[in-house]
Amino acid sequence: MAGSDEPGLSEKDGMVLVPVRVQPRSSRTELKGWNADRGAFEVRLKAPPVDGAANAELVRFLGRKVLRVPPSDLAIVRGHTGRDKTVGVRGLDADAVLRRLLR
Repeated sequence: MAGSDEPGLSEKDGMVLVPVRVQPRSSRTELKGWNADRGAFEVRLKAPPVDGAANAELVRFLGRKVLRVPPSDLAIVRGHTGRDKTVGVRGLDADAVLRRLLR
């Protein structure tokens, strides 16, 4: 399935929904950017995909370092056990989320 060349975020139930593709067990945790082929933001995580460690690191990293919101304002709403996830963000509108993800 081909994605869009430019990211577009949706909103549902008061949350901005962000498509994310994670790569656990990477050498460092970082946001790689938008992958148009996947239609998702790529995030590398140091944590392994064991006992929720990668999911917890994803929420902490996106909340504190990228979006600058409390991690409690983020939730994985889809894809808990896979690499393709949807992260819901509260407290910011879609434009603000997109600006912070693309900087």
